[in-house]
Amino acid sequence: MTVDKKALQAVRVLTKAANADALAPQIVAQDPPAHKAGEALVRVRSAGVNPSDVKAALGLMPQAVFPRTPGRDYAGVVVEGPSHWVGKEIWGSGGDVGITRDGSHAGWLVLPEAALREKPKRLSFEEAGSIGVPFITAYEGFRRSGLPQAGQTVAVMGANGKVGQAAVQLAAQAGALVIAVQRGDTPSDQRVNGVHYVDASLGKVAENVRELSAGKGANIVFNTVGSPYFEAANLAMAKGATQIFIATIERPVPFDIFTFYRGMHTYVGIDTLALDCVHTNALMQAMHDGFEAGSLQPFQVTPDAVFGLDQALRVYKEVLGGAKRRIVFNP
Repeated sequence: MTVDKKALQAVRVLTKAANADALAPQIVAQDPPAHKAGEALVRVRSAGVNPSDVKAALGLMPQAVFPRTPGRDYAGVVVEGPSHWVGKEIWGSGGDVGITRDGSHAGWLVLPEAALREKPKRLSFEEAGSIGVPFITAYEGFRRSGLPQAGQTVAVMGANGKVGQAAVQLAAQAGALVIAVQRGDTPSDQRVNGVHYVDASLGKVAENVRELSAGKGANIVFNTVGSPYFEAANLAMAKGATQIFIATIERPVPFDIFTFYRGMHTYVGIDTLALDCVHTNALMQAMHDGFEAGSLQPFQVTPDAVFGLDQALRVYKEVLGGAKRRIVFNP
């Protein structure tokens, strides 16, 4: 495979920023970085932009090192490395990529061979580069709580967020009865067939979950928001149910120990920053066939949501502000 190994652009963050207005990502020329035995040089073709990428630049991730290139999610082509990988199209993510090692918001990326995974052929580079963190977070939550099963009820709180959308798809793929709880209505292109959508702004969230589950409640509650849904989620749990947490707004919440142990409940906390790219991409591989077969769908990445790296500051501020669309860089 012949590739022009020229200098390409990369985003560099030199030090943490006090707030969003102080963000100062630099766009620099990046020569193809050196790689050693057991590593591969990747030409990045697409890189998702996640809130955690921007929060790390603000110094909110204590493990983040400076200076570095941000970006956890990627899709690209192996240019150099183990011969059987050269020329292959890959995808992936990692809690270390863009946090403790240079990441994907660049033209070039170095990865350990053990982290390489072929992307589903059905997905474009833009789609494959957008999958990472949201789907990994959803899948790891379900894996740690026991994967959803046919006949179970799964309630997803905050289902219109990126992780919520991924969790809804994974639970529906498994054949569970899925109840998607969110505030307001959802555009039709985000809806999943067979899923019950509940508008939390109308109140009675727990009552709706119990009514839709024939009075039993949810076997798994995936709470993507934390404290705002904490009480309703607890009331919606079936006997022996599990609630998954990935984030919160308020740290202290009222906790009824009696109801917790009488309900035989389990709480599971997920932090994907603790999973390096090798561990993370083993989880990506577990979802590969679903994307290839079409039982899992990528996020819609519209042409106006694909940016060059020279727009990094604008993109970071939009994502930090709660962007509803899935944004990717095309380096």
